[in-house]
Amino acid sequence: MTRPAVPVGLALTTVLLEIGYPLTSGHHRDVLTVLTVVAFFLASASHAAIHRGLGWAAGLVLLTAGMGLLAEAVGTATGWPFGHYTYANTLGHKAFGVPLVIPLAWSMMAYPALLLGRRLSGSRVTAALLGGWTLASWDLFLDPQMVAAGHWRWSRVRHALPGAPHVPVSNYLGWLAVAVVLLGLLQLLPRRAADDRAPAGLLLWTYASSVLGNAAFFGRPLTALLGGVGMGVVVLPYAAALRR
Repeated sequence: MTRPAVPVGLALTTVLLEIGYPLTSGHHRDVLTVLTVVAFFLASASHAAIHRGLGWAAGLVLLTAGMGLLAEAVGTATGWPFGHYTYANTLGHKAFGVPLVIPLAWSMMAYPALLLGRRLSGSRVTAALLGGWTLASWDLFLDPQMVAAGHWRWSRVRHALPGAPHVPVSNYLGWLAVAVVLLGLLQLLPRRAADDRAPAGLLLWTYASSVLGNAAFFGRPLTALLGGVGMGVVVLPYAAALRR
């Protein structure tokens, strides 16, 4: 396998693992969840390293995984900015109360979100806002699914979105704030043109499969609708730009 084919192979592995998610349950689904995040993370990191350089990829991972871990550690310890929540013991080993796989999830999605923002805007500020919205709107799908799976839970929910009664609105607002700051910091990485079909394909797949999964497999049509609209306002223009 040639070097540029490595992230493509990892992207396809991620898709296959996600297809298996609704077909499993219990411990096997927990293991599959961790494997999916690891495969997606490796797809993003390897693509960045091969197409943009090892130093660029190292900066990406340090910023995204580091800030993801910091935000989650502060969140679980203080309740800010996501609300008061705790992680179960279903996602493997923890550091500072946070499963180690969680920072990888921040990193895996921040990369395609960064590329989306830069594709749709030449301005650093606008690119950060668009990329931050992309990363945060993904959580419209993610949190209802992970709470239902028992991976984490909130101790108090005063206000929630329709169809997701166990996830507070404060969580989404916290995600948006952290995501915009993170994507703003990522603008420090130089722009480098590359063949971005693998990370773009993973982002579009994540969007489409999340809408389909919530609507057809998980019994959460309102989540499919809200996430489809919320994430769609950036992903659909991105898809159109890629076609052009």
